[in-house]
Amino acid sequence: MCGLVGVIYRDGQRPVDGRLLKAMADTLVHRGPDADGVWTAAGVGLAHRRLSIIDLAGGDQPLTNEEGSLQVVFNGEIYNFLNLRGELISKGHHFATRSDTEVLVHLYEELGDRLVERLRGMFAFALWDGRKRRLLLARDRVGLKPLYYYRDEEKLLFASEIKGILAFPGVPREIDLEALEDYLSYGVIPGDRSIFEGIRKLPPAHVLAVDERNWSAAPRRYWRLDAEPDEGRSVDEWSEALRAKLAETVKAHLIADVPVGAFLSGGLDSSAVVALAAPFVGEPIQTFSVGFEEDQFSELPYARRVAKRFGTRHVEEIVTPRAVESLDALVHHFDEPFADSSAVATLCLAQVAARQVKVVLSGDGGDEAFGGYTRYGQDLREAAWRRRFPAWMRRTLLRGAARCWPKADWLPRALRVKTALTNLSLDPAEAYANTIAICRGSMRRALLNADVRRALDGHCPEAAVTSAFRTSPDDPLRGMICADVAMLLPDDFLTKVDRASMAVGLEVRPPLVDHEFLELAAKVPSRLKVHNGETKWIFKQMCKSLLPDEIVFRRKQGFEIPVDQWLRGPLREQFVSSVLEKHGRLASYIDTQFADRLYRAHLRRTGRHGAVLWSLLVLGRWMDKYLGSSALHCTA
Repeated sequence: MCGLVGVIYRDGQRPVDGRLLKAMADTLVHRGPDADGVWTAAGVGLAHRRLSIIDLAGGDQPLTNEEGSLQVVFNGEIYNFLNLRGELISKGHHFATRSDTEVLVHLYEELGDRLVERLRGMFAFALWDGRKRRLLLARDRVGLKPLYYYRDEEKLLFASEIKGILAFPGVPREIDLEALEDYLSYGVIPGDRSIFEGIRKLPPAHVLAVDERNWSAAPRRYWRLDAEPDEGRSVDEWSEALRAKLAETVKAHLIADVPVGAFLSGGLDSSAVVALAAPFVGEPIQTFSVGFEEDQFSELPYARRVAKRFGTRHVEEIVTPRAVESLDALVHHFDEPFADSSAVATLCLAQVAARQVKVVLSGDGGDEAFGGYTRYGQDLREAAWRRRFPAWMRRTLLRGAARCWPKADWLPRALRVKTALTNLSLDPAEAYANTIAICRGSMRRALLNADVRRALDGHCPEAAVTSAFRTSPDDPLRGMICADVAMLLPDDFLTKVDRASMAVGLEVRPPLVDHEFLELAAKVPSRLKVHNGETKWIFKQMCKSLLPDEIVFRRKQGFEIPVDQWLRGPLREQFVSSVLEKHGRLASYIDTQFADRLYRAHLRRTGRHGAVLWSLLVLGRWMDKYLGSSALHCTA
């Protein structure tokens, strides 16, 4: 795993400052502490920081082809690189290293931009074609590895993390207010936006090709997860097919020239990955877990049982409220406000693992593939009720009742009548956007100050969810999974794991989001994913022969920190100073009086606003770090 940066000037004769390029790359030293490299030519420069996993001695980058006409910097792992290498050698290509990176330049010689279609793995790379004076940027299918870029009339900058771009002098730091509202809505910034107006993410499954004549070219999609359900297989056939494919996928993810461990939460997904990985490892696999002093948040007893069953060398650690002292470190490594509070625990887990290994497997992605979230079952029940009401009744009577019904955030969702009435009054896509929002429309409008509301002029954060959901309008579960794979998986869960793990130089590989496995899972009919109200049903059938029933069928428990309690205790002073200060930077964007009312209700336990308050705390800390007094200008 690595970090990459680069610059291309529209003026192909303009010299590139190698020292500046190295300084940009050095902001990513945590991603690649083992080696670095810089390459420059007229009008272009690439730089790299390396975490050595494959071909420890010979895989330094930038890396070229035999003629030196191509240069590549790469972040990720290509799990099928040995097969591709064999094919390319048979066609006459000569390799100078054993690195998976070198496959990219030779595959590009054969296929051009279509090389990405042959890659199995996680990747972000930049490839410079010197003959065509053309830059190709590419990102893997589901967004495991990040890639940002900034483009104006004279240059294009790119980097694995935003801090690499900001190290280039003169890059503006104006806040994108639409991205800010998106963040308040979902706790992350979805799609191709970043918090900075001029900096964009290359979306998952996209390439961007730029040269002097096509300077303003847009990214192009090369893959979609759109397999049709296969109704022709029995439950037993599906279970066997999924198990065989996941075992093959786990084995492929173990390729490395260093030891590979595994995260083990005690949940079903990570336990299944450990169960399938253990036979392929020559010695007991190392597993890593974190838990909490608060028993209702800790899964350590279950992790211990799985570790004992498979004879792993198990390491665990307790996350205490002192872990929030790492908030500023998280702000630094994420570069943008990021309000998934489990990032705190993920960073602690990565720190535990990084003391022992450089690579771990994880169980990320199983819920998205197989309908595992509790909210899926709840929304499906609401969908069944929605069909009983005519559209006119939902738009009038139910919507009116939802507006009048008092909020009851402290109750379990199944008992929150206001949420249920609101969702029933909406179409399925809008209802799901409402379900996953941490700060819904009416609260957002009250939270943002008047100037920001006027500048936003009707921006709709829900569109990021509804547009993806509506690709499967006749299958509510499929729509929810499409929305999560398009937005929450890349922009929340995979971002969280990438930044937290790379902060300590640890590579995390999640076999359950391997694109070949996802394509198979997408063919499983929805009725087998959520069956008679039970989520992840077919995956549980597959796992019955791998794991004890107490692991397979226990109630799902999220990987969360006790943020509600901590906001009432150890985070209280920090929240007041970072969020409620009337003359602080955050006051330029939010109504601090309304935020204070939310916080007081949370302290009194008359409102449960932990997720919103945490997002404000992170935003306040982020602004303190990234916005100087000269950067307080807003654009929409």
